[in-house]
Amino acid sequence: MRIKIINPNTSQEMTESIARAAQKYAHQGTELVVTNPRSGPRSIDCLYEEALSLAGVLEEVERGLADNIDGFVIACFNDPGLFAARELSSVPVVGIAESSFFFACMLGYRFSIISNLKSEDAAMWELVKRYGIGLRCASVRPADVEVLDCERDREKVKKGLARAGRLAIREDKAEVLCLGCAGMTEMDKALEKELGIPVIDPVAAGVKAIEGLVACEKRTSKISSYRFPKGKGNMK
Repeated sequence: MRIKIINPNTSQEMTESIARAAQKYAHQGTELVVTNPRSGPRSIDCLYEEALSLAGVLEEVERGLADNIDGFVIACFNDPGLFAARELSSVPVVGIAESSFFFACMLGYRFSIISNLKSEDAAMWELVKRYGIGLRCASVRPADVEVLDCERDREKVKKGLARAGRLAIREDKAEVLCLGCAGMTEMDKALEKELGIPVIDPVAAGVKAIEGLVACEKRTSKISSYRFPKGKGNMK
């Protein structure tokens, strides 16, 4: 199978980090195409930057459809453009946040999201509401780091994640933690060892979710919600 992973920001360093992690978790027979838009925000730390990224994400989906991609992963925890991408494509499209949430729900009853910044609280709670799992989310806890800190200072990020994770466990009764940024990939194992509960790597969750859907030969339903946009009915 051929899977395209789209980093919605234009940070080549983050794209390379996502690619390394995805390759680690992907099945041996999976061919990965990991890319980012040609233009757009360098990082996505707020709703404004998420909005700026949408056109680039959808352009990458259209390029992938023309290149016979079997499935897509949108590798930003805001899941920018996810539902619109599903309208474009009948091959499956997953977001790393949605994938992480459902993985977490299979490992514990209550999960917490460890986000980058406090300003992302509203966006994270809107995601939880969108996916219909509000009763399962214990909290959103910020690590107080920017997205690009994941490349510039990983030790700082790891300390912020551990601090936020301890608060989520102690004060919010979280049983599972979701790392709320693609840049936090490959930090899950060290946090699990330190905190003693499951920690979901978002890139890993996205890769395994899309591999499962493609392997089971499932396609996006076109009966209602994700119908092709007018004039796009010839998309794959």
